[in-house]
Amino acid sequence: MSLKGLFEGRWGIIITGLVVGILAPILVKLGNPGNMGVCVACFTRDIAGGLGLHRAAAVQYIRPEIIGLVLGATIAALAAGEWRARGGSSPLVRYIMGVIAAIGALVFLGCPWRAFLRLGGGDWNAIVGLIGFAAGIWAATFFLRRGYSLGRSRPMAPVMGWIMPAVMVGLLALLLAAPLFGRDADGNPVGPVFFSTSGPGAQHAAWWISLLAALAIGFLAQRSRFCSVGAFRNLFMLRDTKLFMGVVALVAAAFVTNLVLGQFKPGFAGQPIAHTDGLWNFMGMLLSGLAFTLGGGCPGRQLFLAGEGDTDAAVFFFGLLTGAAMAHNFNLASSAAGPSPYGPAAVIIGLVVVVILGLTLRDVAEGEGKSRSAA
Repeated sequence: MSLKGLFEGRWGIIITGLVVGILAPILVKLGNPGNMGVCVACFTRDIAGGLGLHRAAAVQYIRPEIIGLVLGATIAALAAGEWRARGGSSPLVRYIMGVIAAIGALVFLGCPWRAFLRLGGGDWNAIVGLIGFAAGIWAATFFLRRGYSLGRSRPMAPVMGWIMPAVMVGLLALLLAAPLFGRDADGNPVGPVFFSTSGPGAQHAAWWISLLAALAIGFLAQRSRFCSVGAFRNLFMLRDTKLFMGVVALVAAAFVTNLVLGQFKPGFAGQPIAHTDGLWNFMGMLLSGLAFTLGGGCPGRQLFLAGEGDTDAAVFFFGLLTGAAMAHNFNLASSAAGPSPYGPAAVIIGLVVVVILGLTLRDVAEGEGKSRSAA
């Protein structure tokens, strides 16, 4: 019980943040892209490319980190007796939120975790992005206070909860086997798994190191309920700093680790896989903050929930995967040169969609209960 209390208390959150903040820069040192030791949005984009869902050759690689985050959470939930299959809480809306959140994150060039890691690596553009992220969560609290709800999930057959872990095992098999079923116009074997030969997709630590690091993070994060969206949401709505301390620990640990490894490079210009357009750094993360909050949690938390049997979180992840593919197929994702010609318009459209959903969604069961009471 004392160990359970440690995991679920304030120190569990802090330890999780410290572990992420230490392991992520180490993964960068071992080969991952700069300030991108762990980034759910970017790594989901790479997986989409690795599966041929987009053809941006520079970002194609089945990232073991995503696999490890899910399976680590599965192991933790099973060990604690917390694994249970459930779902049915507005899965279509969660899918749409995942698509929109991915597009916003790729306009900024990173999920909330990467924003914290970029800050810990000296990238001051992340400050603007994090202000937008916090503003998006703060705006989402307006809808939450008005009664926004995706409804209640319900128990499901166990096989439903095992689909997401099984998908992750399948991705690991594809990464290691690298099957080649097709050929290009020149007769060279290609696909269905693709690997970047240059660019961020070609930068990665050894697969087993990435997998082990992510398994550890997934285990700790499931036990501690680590969530970057929850950190700000609880701070704004409840004045509760418990989850926020994990975020502070993550940034502090990343800062110290980057200093030790010689990877701390302060400034705005010349940061790895980042751009300096402050407006769209802010707006991209504003959209992501809104969509992640109304979708049920940050991208990391969605993976941990999916690992412990939550099929709604799994649906959100597949939305992220789709949104990441769309961001490149439709030229919405930013580059080091700045936002794409179409990314800003996609952010505005995404904001309109999220606001409409935020204003119109209520708990149907609760509304029916009120009607019966009134009658």
